Amino acid sequence: MAVFTEVSTKEARELLRRLQLGKLLELRGIEGGIENTNYFVTCEQGEYVLTLFERLTAEQLPFYLHLMKHLAHAGIPVPDPQADKHGEILHQVCGKPAALATKLRGKSQLSPQEAHCAAVGTMLARMHLAASGYERQQPNLRGLPWWNETVPVVLPHIGAEPAALLQSELAYQNHVAASSAYAALPRGPIHADLFRDNVMFEGEELTGLFDFYFAGVDTFLFDLAVCLNDWCIDLPTGAHAAPRAQAMIDAYQAVRPLTVHERAMLPAMLRAGALRFWISRLWDFYLPREAAMLKPHDPTHFERVLRQRAAHPVTL
Repeated sequence: MAVFTEVSTKEARELLRRLQLGKLLELRGIEGGIENTNYFVTCEQGEYVLTLFERLTAEQLPFYLHLMKHLAHAGIPVPDPQADKHGEILHQVCGKPAALATKLRGKSQLSPQEAHCAAVGTMLARMHLAASGYERQQPNLRGLPWWNETVPVVLPHIGAEPAALLQSELAYQNHVAASSAYAALPRGPIHADLFRDNVMFEGEELTGLFDFYFAGVDTFLFDLAVCLNDWCIDLPTGAHAAPRAQAMIDAYQAVRPLTVHERAMLPAMLRAGALRFWISRLWDFYLPREAAMLKPHDPTHFERVLRQRAAHPVTL
């Protein structure tokens, strides 16, 4: 959610006119994140978030936007993309594909307790069940093929020890992905990036999930693993936080019980989730793009998480 493309008030007013949302009252760039340009837009009809897509193409975007529409109609609290008079929810601003979606209430909970982790587990399971009925198909674009392409690009930038770990873990994940147990994992559209800063709360009430632009069809277990790797660890060390993790897993299973294969594959998927974000953070850190508010994340964080997950497997 950095600002790569500057949006003028004139361009924002034109979009609001097309969407029949009234006069522009405020336009403010959003700091944080590293993929797209985002602005808060306040107008006569309410508060929205304007996103200009910097990497995703107009051909890829309908999967994400219609998934959000599908989930919103199913009662999942997600941003609802706004349509023009022709029913189109993908627009163009500053020559870039863009969307304007409703702004969620609440704020991020960056120091979650067990109750917050349980709420995330419940909502994640509800989202997976609701997404199972979504018919559009698109793979997780940051899945294993992308890992295999990107690791050789980042290897020259890191030391011998982390490079060895990166290569050995990638080889392990390729082995896992070729197994019959992995093939048996339930799958469907997943969020794939449901970190603490992508969920809104008011107190202990979860009020919304957002930033679906890494979503894709993958295993539901990978989605759960990504959440466990962010919500249920000690941030300084990457160590497993068992009470929070148990709260999330129990809440998830109360809505959608894990299969035998999912229970067995959790340790491998926790490692996969750590590897995915270590690779992407290395890429963003060493091969950054120009942006007005860009702050790359520390890649060594997920190196620590991966080492913890490999040394201390979590079993159910």
